[in-house]
Order: sequence, then structure tokens, then C-alpha cells
Amino acid sequence: MNKSIALGLFLLGLFISQKSLAQSDSLVLKDIIWEKGAQAGATELFIPSGNSLLAGYIYRPNGSQKHPTLLLLHGYPGNERNLDLAQVVRAHGWNVIYFDYRGSWGSQGKFSFQNCVEDVVNLVSFCKKYQDSLKIDTSQMVLFGHSMGGWVCLKALEKLPSIKKGFALSAWNIGQDFKKVMSQKELIQFANNPNIAGKYFVLNASLLELFNPVIQNKTYFDLENDAQGLSSKQIIMLDEHSKNQTLAQKIKSNNTLYFDYQVWNTDHPFSNKRVSLINKLIQFLDR
Repeated sequence: MNKSIALGLFLLGLFISQKSLAQSDSLVLKDIIWEKGAQAGATELFIPSGNSLLAGYIYRPNGSQKHPTLLLLHGYPGNERNLDLAQVVRAHGWNVIYFDYRGSWGSQGKFSFQNCVEDVVNLVSFCKKYQDSLKIDTSQMVLFGHSMGGWVCLKALEKLPSIKKGFALSAWNIGQDFKKVMSQKELIQFANNPNIAGKYFVLNASLLELFNPVIQNKTYFDLENDAQGLSSKQIIMLDEHSKNQTLAQKIKSNNTLYFDYQVWNTDHPFSNKRVSLINKLIQFLDR
């Protein structure tokens, strides 16, 4: 075969392969064949954070060695848990830890957005302390956050030098949403909008307790002010809307390692894109 033709076919095949990896809509799953003496399974966790205990759960893959570990950060209040991702990532050889923030879904303590960030930092400390018993490779830990969890993911990444990767799915930039809210009266009117919040029984804080810190410290809550602090991280931002384009551009312009931002034709929980989402996450974990 002519060398130029062979090279052309090779490059075409490589292009097709890369395109299919970027957003594949197919997925082959197989049952996990248990490894004798080191079987895949799951264990409840009770994670100390701020004098409280967080309810958590670790999905363990086969093998007695330490495994890379994905931390799942749910949104506000946490109806979508993305546990389909947990099952597939566990089958891929990773630990996956899901937990509930303080004051949500049965975890002890008081719910606040700041506490959510501290909870992630405390979870990482917990993983390091019990890395031997939980079989966690603390050099390979990744954050995945959805909605408010995307905001938590990016805020926590700045506080965690040892964690280099974060995947923010439809991140809620809280500070931007409340940018024009100036008074407590406006705050309550805005926060009572069912599209923004809602009086969820799983959160043990009033709307004023939740959102007053936002209007008091908008700099902290607006992720656009965190771009420089995220410069040395590998980050994916994936959205169903274009509201975060300015944020994405600021992070990209400061980033020195890896940044990917895409907007997909889907809804907030990515209902019609679960397989594509799983494939993109696996590809990111394998980078």
C-alpha cells in the first residue's frame, strides 16, 4: 500500500477514534466477576466534619491494592445523586465515595454553602487518615460535582493542593445569581422563587440563613473570582446552558494544565445524555 495512503487512513482512524471518545452514546457493561479474597462491594461511612458526622458510602472495586478514588458532590438539595456514574466508575477499578453535606439528608450538623466546601476538605482528610483500611490511593483523587456540587467542587479544589482534577457538571455559580440582590427583602423574594431554591425539608436552615451570607460576601460566592486559584488544576465544565460562558473563559485564560468546556443539548440532570456523560467522565479519569 502506498505510504501516503496508509498514513491518511491512520490519521482518519485516529480522528474518528478521538471523536468517538469525546462524546460516545454507547456503553458496554459487564457484570463484575468477584476477585476471590478481595471482592467488590460497598461500605457505609461516618465522616467527621465540624463536630458532626456525615452519612457516606464507599463503592469498592475488586482488588486488595489501593485504588484511585472519585468523590461525588451532590447538588441543592441533592435529589440527583448520579449514582449510575458511581456504579460504572467502580466497575472501571475506582473507589467512589458519595456523602451528604452537613444538615442534609440525615447528616448531622447545620447546612450552609460554606459548610459544604469544608465538608469536602474534611472528607479528603478522612480519606488520607483511613487510606489503608479503605484502600484509597490518595495521590489519585478526583472531585465530581453537580449543580451546587459543581460550585462546591471548584471552591474545594482551591483548598486541596493534593487534588488535581475536578469535573463540574452544570455548576451553579451562586454569587452570579444573587449579584443584583442588595437587601434582605429582595433576598427573600428571590430565594423563594421555586426555580432558584425552595423550602426543602432536608435542609435544616432558613432561606435567610442560607442566602444572607451570599449577599454579604458576593466575592467569595462568585466563581469568576476563583479563576487564578484554579490555574494549576485539570478541569472539565459541562453545561446544558450558556450562563457559565464568562466563568469558563476566565478559568480557561488562567489555566496552565487542562480545561475543557462544552454545552450539550440536554436538561439540568442530563437525562438524555447519561451514557455520553459516563464516557466523558471515564476519559477524564484516565487522562
